Amino acid sequence: MNLMTDIIGSHLVAEPSQLISMTESVCPICLARLPAARVLQDEDVYLHKTCPEHGEFRTILWRGQPRYTDWSRPKLPSHPANPSTPIDKGCPFDCGLCAEHRQQTCTALLEVTQRCDMRCRYCYAGAGEVTTADPSLRTIEDWYRRLLDAGGPYNIQLSGGEPTLRDDLPEIIAIGRSLGFQFIQINTNGLRLGRDAGYVKRLKEAGLSSVFLQFDGTRDDILEKIRGVKQPSKWLLERKRAAIGHCADNNLGVVLVPVLIPGVNISNIGALIDYAVSLFPTVRGVHFQPVSYFGRFPQAPLDADRITIPEVMRAIEAQTCGKIKASNFTTSGCENALCSLHGNFVVMPDGALHPWIQQQQQTSCCAPQPAAIGAAKTRQFVAQYWTADKNIVSVDDIGSTAFGEWDVFLARTRTHTFCISGMAFQDAWNLDLERLRDCCIHIVSPDGRIIPFCAYNLTDQSGRSLYRAHAVADDLS
Repeated sequence: MNLMTDIIGSHLVAEPSQLISMTESVCPICLARLPAARVLQDEDVYLHKTCPEHGEFRTILWRGQPRYTDWSRPKLPSHPANPSTPIDKGCPFDCGLCAEHRQQTCTALLEVTQRCDMRCRYCYAGAGEVTTADPSLRTIEDWYRRLLDAGGPYNIQLSGGEPTLRDDLPEIIAIGRSLGFQFIQINTNGLRLGRDAGYVKRLKEAGLSSVFLQFDGTRDDILEKIRGVKQPSKWLLERKRAAIGHCADNNLGVVLVPVLIPGVNISNIGALIDYAVSLFPTVRGVHFQPVSYFGRFPQAPLDADRITIPEVMRAIEAQTCGKIKASNFTTSGCENALCSLHGNFVVMPDGALHPWIQQQQQTSCCAPQPAAIGAAKTRQFVAQYWTADKNIVSVDDIGSTAFGEWDVFLARTRTHTFCISGMAFQDAWNLDLERLRDCCIHIVSPDGRIIPFCAYNLTDQSGRSLYRAHAVADDLS
Protein backbone atom coordinates (compact mmCIF):
# COMPACT_ATOMS: atom_id res chain seq x y z
CA MET A 1 0.00 0.00 0.00
CA ASN A 2 2.93 2.36 0.61
CA LEU A 3 3.91 1.99 -3.05
CA MET A 4 0.40 2.90 -4.20
CA THR A 5 0.39 5.86 -1.82
CA ASP A 6 3.63 7.17 -3.30
CA ILE A 7 2.40 6.81 -6.89
CA ILE A 8 -1.28 7.72 -6.81
CA GLY A 9 -1.59 9.99 -3.77
CA SER A 10 -2.83 9.27 -0.30
CA HIS A 11 -6.32 10.71 -0.85
CA LEU A 12 -7.04 8.07 -3.52
CA VAL A 13 -5.84 5.01 -1.61
CA ALA A 14 -9.05 4.85 0.41
CA GLU A 15 -11.07 4.16 -2.75
CA PRO A 16 -11.78 0.45 -3.50
CA SER A 17 -8.91 -0.32 -5.82
CA GLN A 18 -6.38 -2.96 -6.71
CA LEU A 19 -2.85 -2.47 -7.98
CA ILE A 20 -2.51 -4.52 -11.17
CA SER A 21 1.08 -3.70 -12.05
CA MET A 22 3.69 -0.96 -12.25
CA THR A 23 5.02 0.80 -15.31
CA GLU A 24 6.42 4.23 -16.23
CA SER A 25 4.85 7.25 -17.85
CA VAL A 26 5.53 10.99 -18.17
CA CYS A 27 4.20 14.13 -16.55
CA PRO A 28 1.72 15.88 -18.89
CA ILE A 29 3.07 19.26 -17.79
CA CYS A 30 6.86 18.80 -17.98
CA LEU A 31 7.25 15.40 -19.73
CA ALA A 32 9.53 14.13 -16.93
CA ARG A 33 9.58 10.33 -16.70
CA LEU A 34 7.58 9.05 -13.72
CA PRO A 35 6.74 5.72 -12.09
CA ALA A 36 3.10 4.86 -12.74
CA ALA A 37 0.55 2.35 -11.49
CA ARG A 38 -2.14 0.47 -13.37
CA VAL A 39 -5.02 0.40 -10.90
CA LEU A 40 -8.28 -1.57 -11.14
CA GLN A 41 -11.42 0.09 -9.78
CA ASP A 42 -14.56 -1.98 -10.30
CA GLU A 43 -14.17 -3.13 -13.94
CA ASP A 44 -12.20 -0.10 -15.07
CA VAL A 45 -8.44 0.41 -15.17
CA TYR A 46 -6.73 3.76 -14.55
CA LEU A 47 -3.17 4.97 -14.89
CA HIS A 48 -2.00 6.80 -11.75
CA LYS A 49 1.16 8.87 -11.51
CA THR A 50 2.51 11.70 -9.39
CA CYS A 51 4.96 14.38 -10.49
CA PRO A 52 6.92 15.91 -7.58
CA GLU A 53 6.47 19.33 -9.16
CA HIS A 54 3.04 19.18 -10.81
CA GLY A 55 1.05 16.80 -8.66
CA GLU A 56 -1.16 13.78 -9.23
CA PHE A 57 -2.75 12.53 -12.44
CA ARG A 58 -5.31 9.78 -13.01
CA THR A 59 -6.43 8.76 -16.50
CA ILE A 60 -8.82 6.06 -17.69
CA LEU A 61 -7.17 3.27 -19.71
CA TRP A 62 -9.85 0.58 -19.99
CA ARG A 63 -13.58 0.41 -19.31
CA GLY A 64 -15.35 -2.87 -18.64
CA GLN A 65 -15.38 -6.17 -20.50
CA PRO A 66 -13.37 -7.89 -21.85
CA ARG A 67 -11.14 -7.58 -18.82
CA TYR A 68 -7.90 -5.64 -19.17
CA THR A 69 -5.86 -8.57 -17.86
CA ASP A 70 -7.50 -11.02 -20.29
CA TRP A 71 -6.74 -8.91 -23.36
CA SER A 72 -2.95 -9.14 -23.02
CA ARG A 73 -0.89 -11.42 -25.23
CA PRO A 74 2.58 -12.55 -24.16
CA LYS A 75 5.40 -12.21 -26.67
CA LEU A 76 9.17 -12.32 -26.66
CA PRO A 77 10.85 -8.96 -27.38
CA SER A 78 12.47 -8.56 -30.81
CA HIS A 79 14.91 -5.69 -30.54
CA PRO A 80 15.91 -3.60 -33.58
CA ALA A 81 18.39 -5.41 -35.80
CA ASN A 82 20.39 -2.23 -36.30
CA PRO A 83 19.68 0.29 -33.49
CA SER A 84 20.85 3.75 -34.45
CA THR A 85 20.76 5.74 -31.21
CA PRO A 86 22.61 5.03 -27.94
CA ILE A 87 20.79 4.55 -24.64
CA ASP A 88 21.44 7.64 -22.55
CA LYS A 89 18.38 9.17 -20.86
CA GLY A 90 16.14 6.13 -21.33
CA CYS A 91 12.67 5.75 -22.85
CA PRO A 92 11.10 7.87 -24.31
CA PHE A 93 14.09 10.17 -24.77
CA ASP A 94 16.48 8.01 -26.84
CA CYS A 95 14.29 7.06 -29.81
CA GLY A 96 15.95 6.41 -33.07
CA LEU A 97 15.40 3.33 -32.58
CA CYS A 98 17.43 2.42 -29.50
CA ALA A 99 18.43 -1.08 -28.45
CA GLU A 100 15.80 -1.22 -25.70
CA HIS A 101 12.90 -1.01 -28.13
CA ARG A 102 11.08 -4.35 -28.12
CA GLN A 103 9.51 -4.56 -31.58
CA GLN A 104 10.54 -4.40 -35.22
CA THR A 105 8.97 -1.93 -37.64
CA CYS A 106 5.73 -3.02 -39.29
CA THR A 107 4.64 0.25 -40.91
CA ALA A 108 6.94 3.23 -41.46
CA LEU A 109 5.41 6.67 -42.02
CA LEU A 110 7.15 9.17 -44.28
CA GLU A 111 5.82 12.70 -43.89
CA VAL A 112 6.37 14.07 -47.37
CA THR A 113 4.92 17.53 -46.64
CA GLN A 114 3.74 19.63 -43.71
CA ARG A 115 1.34 21.54 -45.94
CA CYS A 116 -2.37 20.81 -45.68
CA ASP A 117 -5.57 22.02 -47.33
CA MET A 118 -7.59 21.59 -44.13
CA ARG A 119 -7.30 22.86 -40.55
CA CYS A 120 -8.80 20.01 -38.57
CA ARG A 121 -9.53 20.50 -34.89
CA TYR A 122 -7.95 17.12 -34.20
CA CYS A 123 -4.58 16.67 -35.93
CA TYR A 124 -1.66 14.76 -34.44
CA ALA A 125 0.72 16.47 -36.85
CA GLY A 126 -0.53 20.02 -36.31
CA ALA A 127 -0.44 20.12 -40.10
CA GLY A 128 -0.21 23.46 -41.84
CA GLU A 129 0.90 25.38 -38.75
CA VAL A 130 4.61 25.40 -39.60
CA THR A 131 5.71 26.43 -43.07
CA THR A 132 8.68 24.29 -43.98
CA ALA A 133 9.85 23.33 -47.43
CA ASP A 134 8.79 19.93 -48.68
CA PRO A 135 11.60 17.36 -48.47
CA SER A 136 13.25 16.76 -51.83
CA LEU A 137 12.97 13.52 -53.75
CA ARG A 138 16.61 12.86 -52.90
CA THR A 139 15.91 13.24 -49.18
CA ILE A 140 12.90 10.92 -49.41
CA GLU A 141 15.01 8.35 -51.27
CA ASP A 142 17.50 8.59 -48.41
CA TRP A 143 14.69 7.87 -45.92
CA TYR A 144 13.74 4.77 -47.90
CA ARG A 145 17.38 3.62 -47.88
CA ARG A 146 17.69 4.20 -44.13
CA LEU A 147 14.70 1.93 -43.62
CA LEU A 148 16.44 -0.73 -45.69
CA ASP A 149 19.56 -0.33 -43.58
CA ALA A 150 17.42 -0.74 -40.45
CA GLY A 151 16.08 -4.10 -41.63
CA GLY A 152 13.41 -3.24 -44.21
CA PRO A 153 11.65 -3.21 -46.56
CA TYR A 154 8.61 -2.49 -44.42
CA ASN A 155 5.08 -1.40 -45.28
CA ILE A 156 5.12 2.31 -46.10
CA GLN A 157 2.52 4.98 -45.40
CA LEU A 158 3.07 8.34 -47.07
CA SER A 159 1.61 10.99 -44.83
CA GLY A 160 1.94 14.62 -43.82
CA GLY A 161 0.36 17.13 -43.78
CA GLU A 162 -1.66 16.19 -46.80
CA PRO A 163 0.57 14.15 -49.15
CA THR A 164 -1.63 14.70 -52.22
CA LEU A 165 -0.64 18.39 -52.23
CA ARG A 166 2.58 17.17 -53.84
CA ASP A 167 2.26 16.89 -57.62
CA ASP A 168 5.28 14.57 -57.55
CA LEU A 169 3.68 12.06 -55.17
CA PRO A 170 3.63 9.45 -57.98
CA GLU A 171 7.42 9.86 -58.27
CA ILE A 172 7.78 9.34 -54.51
CA ILE A 173 5.79 6.11 -54.79
CA ALA A 174 7.83 4.97 -57.79
CA ILE A 175 11.10 5.54 -55.91
CA GLY A 176 9.90 3.34 -53.07
CA ARG A 177 8.75 0.58 -55.39
CA SER A 178 12.07 0.67 -57.26
CA LEU A 179 13.88 0.11 -53.95
CA GLY A 180 11.82 -2.96 -53.10
CA PHE A 181 8.98 -1.58 -50.95
CA GLN A 182 6.01 -3.65 -52.10
CA PHE A 183 3.20 -2.05 -50.07
CA ILE A 184 2.88 1.73 -50.22
CA GLN A 185 -0.21 3.48 -48.89
CA ILE A 186 -1.19 7.13 -48.68
CA ASN A 187 -2.83 8.69 -45.62
CA THR A 188 -5.15 11.34 -47.03
CA ASN A 189 -8.21 13.48 -46.45
CA GLY A 190 -9.29 12.51 -49.98
CA LEU A 191 -10.04 16.02 -51.27
CA ARG A 192 -7.73 15.88 -54.28
CA LEU A 193 -8.56 12.24 -54.96
CA GLY A 194 -12.21 13.27 -55.18
CA ARG A 195 -11.68 16.07 -57.68
CA ASP A 196 -8.78 14.80 -59.81
CA ALA A 197 -9.38 11.38 -61.36
CA GLY A 198 -6.25 11.71 -63.48
CA TYR A 199 -4.12 12.13 -60.38
CA VAL A 200 -5.56 8.94 -58.88
CA LYS A 201 -4.69 7.10 -62.07
CA ARG A 202 -1.10 8.38 -61.90
CA LEU A 203 -0.79 7.19 -58.30
CA LYS A 204 -2.00 3.73 -59.25
CA GLU A 205 0.34 3.53 -62.25
CA ALA A 206 3.26 4.54 -60.01
CA GLY A 207 2.58 1.56 -57.74
CA LEU A 208 0.25 2.83 -55.01
CA SER A 209 -1.20 -0.13 -53.09
CA SER A 210 -3.89 1.34 -50.84
CA VAL A 211 -5.60 4.50 -49.61
CA PHE A 212 -5.99 5.23 -45.88
CA LEU A 213 -8.93 7.64 -46.11
CA GLN A 214 -9.92 10.03 -43.33
CA PHE A 215 -13.64 9.32 -42.93
CA ASP A 216 -15.10 10.30 -39.56
CA GLY A 217 -18.77 9.69 -40.20
CA THR A 218 -21.67 9.32 -42.57
CA ARG A 219 -23.34 12.60 -41.55
CA ASP A 220 -22.44 16.16 -42.42
CA ASP A 221 -22.64 17.42 -38.83
CA ILE A 222 -19.95 14.96 -37.73
CA LEU A 223 -17.46 16.27 -40.27
CA GLU A 224 -18.28 19.84 -39.31
CA LYS A 225 -17.57 19.20 -35.61
CA ILE A 226 -14.38 17.17 -36.07
CA ARG A 227 -12.82 18.80 -39.11
CA GLY A 228 -13.96 22.38 -38.59
CA VAL A 229 -14.79 22.74 -42.27
CA LYS A 230 -15.47 26.26 -43.50
CA GLN A 231 -17.11 25.07 -46.69
CA PRO A 232 -20.51 23.37 -46.36
CA SER A 233 -19.81 20.01 -44.73
CA LYS A 234 -21.97 18.29 -47.36
CA TRP A 235 -19.34 19.31 -49.90
CA LEU A 236 -16.64 17.51 -47.88
CA LEU A 237 -18.63 14.28 -47.59
CA GLU A 238 -19.41 14.32 -51.30
CA ARG A 239 -15.74 14.83 -52.13
CA LYS A 240 -14.76 11.84 -50.00
CA ARG A 241 -17.40 9.69 -51.70
CA ALA A 242 -16.04 10.80 -55.07
CA ALA A 243 -12.54 9.82 -53.93
CA ILE A 244 -13.75 6.29 -53.21
CA GLY A 245 -15.33 6.18 -56.67
CA HIS A 246 -12.09 7.21 -58.37
CA CYS A 247 -10.21 4.58 -56.37
CA ALA A 248 -12.74 1.98 -57.54
CA ASP A 249 -12.15 3.03 -61.15
CA ASN A 250 -8.43 2.36 -60.66
CA ASN A 251 -8.73 -0.84 -58.58
CA LEU A 252 -7.26 0.78 -55.48
CA GLY A 253 -8.24 -0.61 -52.10
CA VAL A 254 -9.51 1.91 -49.51
CA VAL A 255 -9.61 1.72 -45.71
CA LEU A 256 -11.94 4.18 -43.97
CA VAL A 257 -10.33 5.82 -40.93
CA PRO A 258 -12.68 7.47 -38.41
CA VAL A 259 -11.38 9.30 -35.35
CA LEU A 260 -13.80 8.39 -32.55
CA ILE A 261 -14.77 11.25 -30.24
CA PRO A 262 -17.30 10.91 -27.41
CA GLY A 263 -20.35 13.09 -27.92
CA VAL A 264 -19.63 13.48 -31.64
CA ASN A 265 -19.59 10.25 -33.65
CA ILE A 266 -19.68 7.27 -31.27
CA SER A 267 -23.34 6.64 -32.20
CA ASN A 268 -22.31 6.51 -35.88
CA ILE A 269 -20.02 3.46 -35.54
CA GLY A 270 -22.57 0.95 -36.86
CA ALA A 271 -23.56 3.21 -39.76
CA LEU A 272 -19.89 3.60 -40.71
CA ILE A 273 -19.46 -0.16 -40.90
CA ASP A 274 -22.64 -0.56 -42.96
CA TYR A 275 -21.49 2.19 -45.33
CA ALA A 276 -18.06 0.61 -45.75
CA VAL A 277 -19.50 -2.84 -46.47
CA SER A 278 -21.84 -1.32 -49.05
CA LEU A 279 -18.76 -0.15 -50.95
CA PHE A 280 -16.91 -3.47 -50.79
CA PRO A 281 -14.69 -4.58 -52.54
CA THR A 282 -13.18 -1.11 -53.04
CA VAL A 283 -13.47 -0.41 -49.32
CA ARG A 284 -11.51 -3.17 -47.61
CA GLY A 285 -12.26 -2.26 -44.02
CA VAL A 286 -12.69 0.33 -41.28
CA HIS A 287 -9.86 1.32 -38.94
CA PHE A 288 -11.17 3.15 -35.88
CA GLN A 289 -8.89 5.53 -33.98
CA PRO A 290 -10.10 6.54 -30.50
CA VAL A 291 -9.17 10.19 -30.07
CA SER A 292 -5.79 11.00 -28.52
CA TYR A 293 -4.91 14.41 -27.19
CA PHE A 294 -1.77 15.67 -28.84
CA GLY A 295 -0.85 17.78 -31.82
CA ARG A 296 -3.48 20.47 -32.35
CA PHE A 297 -5.42 19.55 -29.21
CA PRO A 298 -2.95 19.76 -26.29
CA GLN A 299 -5.21 20.88 -23.41
CA ALA A 300 -5.98 18.48 -20.56
CA PRO A 301 -8.82 16.08 -21.44
CA LEU A 302 -11.36 14.61 -19.04
CA ASP A 303 -12.00 10.89 -18.78
CA ALA A 304 -15.39 11.57 -20.38
CA ASP A 305 -13.48 12.78 -23.46
CA ARG A 306 -12.07 9.29 -24.06
CA ILE A 307 -13.37 6.03 -25.52
CA THR A 308 -11.39 2.88 -24.77
CA ILE A 309 -10.77 -0.29 -26.76
CA PRO A 310 -13.43 -2.44 -25.03
CA GLU A 311 -16.01 0.32 -25.42
CA VAL A 312 -15.39 0.37 -29.17
CA MET A 313 -15.98 -3.39 -29.38
CA ARG A 314 -19.17 -3.19 -27.33
CA ALA A 315 -20.43 -0.25 -29.42
CA ILE A 316 -19.86 -2.27 -32.60
CA GLU A 317 -21.90 -5.16 -31.20
CA ALA A 318 -24.72 -2.91 -30.02
CA GLN A 319 -24.95 -0.83 -33.19
CA THR A 320 -24.88 -3.85 -35.51
CA CYS A 321 -27.66 -5.48 -33.44
CA GLY A 322 -25.32 -8.32 -32.49
CA LYS A 323 -24.47 -9.28 -36.07
CA ILE A 324 -20.87 -8.42 -35.17
CA LYS A 325 -19.98 -9.43 -31.63
CA ALA A 326 -17.30 -8.16 -29.28
CA SER A 327 -16.08 -11.76 -29.09
CA ASN A 328 -15.26 -11.63 -32.83
CA PHE A 329 -12.29 -9.36 -32.07
CA THR A 330 -8.85 -10.26 -30.89
CA THR A 331 -5.48 -8.65 -30.25
CA SER A 332 -2.60 -8.14 -32.62
CA GLY A 333 0.68 -10.03 -32.44
CA CYS A 334 2.46 -6.92 -33.66
CA GLU A 335 1.95 -3.93 -31.35
CA ASN A 336 1.20 -4.21 -27.64
CA ALA A 337 -2.12 -6.01 -27.23
CA LEU A 338 -3.54 -3.15 -25.17
CA CYS A 339 -3.12 -0.77 -28.12
CA SER A 340 -5.54 -2.31 -30.57
CA LEU A 341 -8.39 -4.54 -31.65
CA HIS A 342 -8.73 -6.55 -34.84
CA GLY A 343 -11.49 -8.57 -36.46
CA ASN A 344 -11.56 -10.29 -39.86
CA PHE A 345 -14.84 -11.02 -41.59
CA VAL A 346 -15.93 -12.60 -44.84
CA VAL A 347 -18.47 -10.74 -46.96
CA MET A 348 -21.02 -13.38 -47.94
CA PRO A 349 -23.12 -13.27 -51.13
CA ASP A 350 -26.05 -11.69 -49.24
CA GLY A 351 -23.78 -8.93 -47.84
CA ALA A 352 -23.63 -10.43 -44.34
CA LEU A 353 -20.33 -10.48 -42.44
CA HIS A 354 -19.19 -13.83 -41.07
CA PRO A 355 -16.26 -13.70 -38.61
CA TRP A 356 -13.03 -15.62 -39.01
CA ILE A 357 -13.18 -16.40 -35.29
CA GLN A 358 -16.21 -17.08 -33.10
CA GLN A 359 -14.63 -16.55 -29.71
CA GLN A 360 -11.89 -14.36 -28.33
CA GLN A 361 -8.58 -16.11 -28.14
CA GLN A 362 -7.58 -16.66 -24.54
CA THR A 363 -3.88 -15.95 -24.84
CA SER A 364 -2.75 -16.29 -21.25
CA CYS A 365 -2.17 -20.00 -21.73
CA CYS A 366 -0.37 -19.69 -25.04
CA ALA A 367 3.38 -19.85 -25.42
CA PRO A 368 4.71 -16.39 -26.26
CA GLN A 369 6.02 -15.91 -29.79
CA PRO A 370 8.82 -13.57 -30.85
CA ALA A 371 7.49 -10.08 -31.50
CA ALA A 372 9.19 -10.04 -34.89
CA ILE A 373 6.92 -12.88 -36.06
CA GLY A 374 3.87 -10.81 -35.16
CA ALA A 375 5.27 -7.83 -37.07
CA ALA A 376 5.99 -9.95 -40.13
CA LYS A 377 2.51 -11.49 -40.10
CA THR A 378 0.89 -8.08 -39.76
CA ARG A 379 2.93 -6.65 -42.65
CA GLN A 380 1.86 -9.56 -44.82
CA PHE A 381 -1.79 -9.36 -43.78
CA VAL A 382 -2.07 -5.63 -44.46
CA ALA A 383 -0.37 -5.96 -47.83
CA GLN A 384 -2.72 -8.78 -48.83
CA TYR A 385 -6.07 -7.64 -47.49
CA TRP A 386 -5.90 -3.85 -47.67
CA THR A 387 -5.16 -4.02 -51.39
CA ALA A 388 -7.88 -4.49 -54.00
CA ASP A 389 -8.03 -8.02 -55.46
CA LYS A 390 -8.13 -8.16 -59.25
CA ASN A 391 -9.97 -11.49 -59.20
CA ILE A 392 -12.65 -10.61 -56.70
CA VAL A 393 -15.59 -10.46 -59.12
CA SER A 394 -15.13 -14.02 -60.38
CA VAL A 395 -15.41 -15.42 -56.88
CA ASP A 396 -19.01 -14.24 -56.61
CA ASP A 397 -19.93 -17.35 -58.60
CA ILE A 398 -19.15 -19.35 -55.46
CA GLY A 399 -22.49 -18.16 -54.11
CA SER A 400 -24.12 -20.82 -56.26
CA THR A 401 -26.47 -23.24 -54.51
CA ALA A 402 -24.16 -26.05 -55.61
CA PHE A 403 -21.98 -25.16 -52.63
CA GLY A 404 -22.75 -25.34 -48.94
CA GLU A 405 -22.43 -22.23 -46.77
CA TRP A 406 -19.15 -23.44 -45.22
CA ASP A 407 -17.63 -24.00 -48.68
CA VAL A 408 -18.70 -20.51 -49.69
CA PHE A 409 -17.15 -19.08 -46.53
CA LEU A 410 -13.81 -20.86 -47.06
CA ALA A 411 -13.61 -19.94 -50.72
CA ARG A 412 -14.33 -16.28 -50.02
CA THR A 413 -11.79 -15.84 -47.20
CA ARG A 414 -9.03 -15.15 -49.72
CA THR A 415 -10.80 -12.53 -51.79
CA HIS A 416 -13.78 -11.29 -49.76
CA THR A 417 -12.17 -10.50 -46.41
CA PHE A 418 -13.31 -7.29 -44.73
CA CYS A 419 -11.31 -5.96 -41.77
CA ILE A 420 -12.53 -4.01 -38.76
CA SER A 421 -9.70 -2.78 -36.58
CA GLY A 422 -8.77 -0.04 -34.18
CA MET A 423 -5.67 1.61 -32.76
CA ALA A 424 -5.60 3.58 -29.52
CA PHE A 425 -2.67 5.96 -29.72
CA GLN A 426 -1.24 7.32 -26.47
CA ASP A 427 -0.78 10.88 -25.28
CA ALA A 428 1.00 12.46 -22.33
CA TRP A 429 -1.84 11.65 -19.93
CA ASN A 430 -2.21 7.93 -20.66
CA LEU A 431 1.28 7.09 -21.96
CA ASP A 432 2.52 3.69 -20.78
CA LEU A 433 6.19 3.24 -21.63
CA GLU A 434 5.86 -0.55 -21.76
CA ARG A 435 3.31 -0.15 -24.53
CA LEU A 436 5.52 2.42 -26.24
CA ARG A 437 8.51 0.04 -26.30
CA ASP A 438 6.29 -2.50 -28.11
CA CYS A 439 5.27 -0.03 -30.84
CA CYS A 440 5.57 -1.24 -34.45
CA ILE A 441 4.29 1.91 -36.19
CA HIS A 442 7.24 4.21 -36.66
CA ILE A 443 7.84 7.61 -38.24
CA VAL A 444 11.01 8.51 -40.11
CA SER A 445 11.92 11.93 -38.77
CA PRO A 446 13.41 14.60 -41.05
CA ASP A 447 16.90 13.75 -39.77
CA GLY A 448 16.40 10.07 -40.60
CA ARG A 449 15.79 8.64 -37.14
CA ILE A 450 13.09 5.97 -36.81
CA ILE A 451 10.79 6.97 -33.93
CA PRO A 452 7.69 5.23 -32.51
CA PHE A 453 4.51 7.02 -33.51
CA CYS A 454 3.33 7.97 -30.03
CA ALA A 455 6.78 9.24 -29.02
CA TYR A 456 7.17 11.33 -32.16
CA ASN A 457 3.78 12.98 -31.71
CA LEU A 458 3.93 13.32 -27.92
CA THR A 459 3.21 16.85 -26.68
CA ASP A 460 2.89 18.28 -23.20
CA GLN A 461 -0.13 20.29 -22.06
CA SER A 462 1.26 23.47 -23.61
CA GLY A 463 1.91 21.76 -26.96
CA ARG A 464 5.68 21.29 -26.58
CA SER A 465 6.97 18.24 -28.45
CA LEU A 466 9.80 15.84 -27.68
CA TYR A 467 10.58 15.11 -31.32
CA ARG A 468 8.27 16.61 -33.94
CA ALA A 469 9.20 20.26 -33.42
CA HIS A 470 12.88 19.58 -32.78
CA ALA A 471 13.85 17.24 -35.61
CA VAL A 472 16.28 18.87 -38.03
CA ALA A 473 15.85 18.24 -41.72
CA ASP A 474 18.75 16.56 -43.49
CA ASP A 475 18.11 17.62 -47.06
CA LEU A 476 20.75 16.10 -49.29
CA SER A 477 19.79 18.11 -52.34
